[in-house]
Amino acid sequence: MKDLLSKQCIPCSIDSEPLTIEEVNLYLEKIDQDWKLAEDGRIEKNFKFKNFKEALNFTNLVGELAEQEGHHPSLILAWGLVRVRIWTNNIQGLHENDFILAAKIDQLKR
Repeated sequence: MKDLLSKQCIPCSIDSEPLTIEEVNLYLEKIDQDWKLAEDGRIEKNFKFKNFKEALNFTNLVGELAEQEGHHPSLILAWGLVRVRIWTNNIQGLHENDFILAAKIDQLKR
């Protein structure tokens, strides 16, 4: 995971190829095991908290990180829960950027 943490998300062009399923599986091995490949092709993870306020604070931290990285996940906020869903919209699939962001989001929860 250290190699992902040392990288920055870089804009990819619309003609960039999404990762293959084999590549996705290799990247999934580099990040926390709670990240899962969803049926729609995104990676997602649920983060649990003691209450709504802690979940909201985490959501705001993820938002700040997303702005810094220029890569924006979908965030679902509920009482004691934040679901983070990531993929690269302009290629309609997964890119290394998605795994960089996932690794960095995990660091926010520590």
